[in-house]
Amino acid sequence: MALIQWSEKLAVNIPSIDGQHRILVDLVNQLHDAMKAGRSKEVIADVLNRLIDYTKLHFAHEEACMTKSCFAHAKDHKCQHDELASKVLQFQADFSAGKVGLTMEVLNFLQQWLSGHIMKSDKAYSDHLISHHIQ
Repeated sequence: MALIQWSEKLAVNIPSIDGQHRILVDLVNQLHDAMKAGRSKEVIADVLNRLIDYTKLHFAHEEACMTKSCFAHAKDHKCQHDELASKVLQFQADFSAGKVGLTMEVLNFLQQWLSGHIMKSDKAYSDHLISHHIQ
């Protein structure tokens, strides 16, 4: 069973962003599946790298949309992105150095952060971006 189930409650009704959110959900689920299957550190590292790279791309897209539409809370939203990126990059460094392993605690954090961020912070910009014809 997937760690995160995509549903319409996660939709922000902006096709480009919803599509990216679906990919992020899929990557977190791939990471979860790799851990549950006892895959090698190299396989887990590869999925983690893809998740980090795609998260950077997604955050840049969201931030560009907020800047383009002059969203009033763009700075606060970017700070949330930066905090997550910092935590995940530190985990990646510790994982690569063999200091920590991938655990359900880490996966639950990612699941809760992603779902919570979409449901609260991302939905807060949805109407604004739609009103500015951001798709």
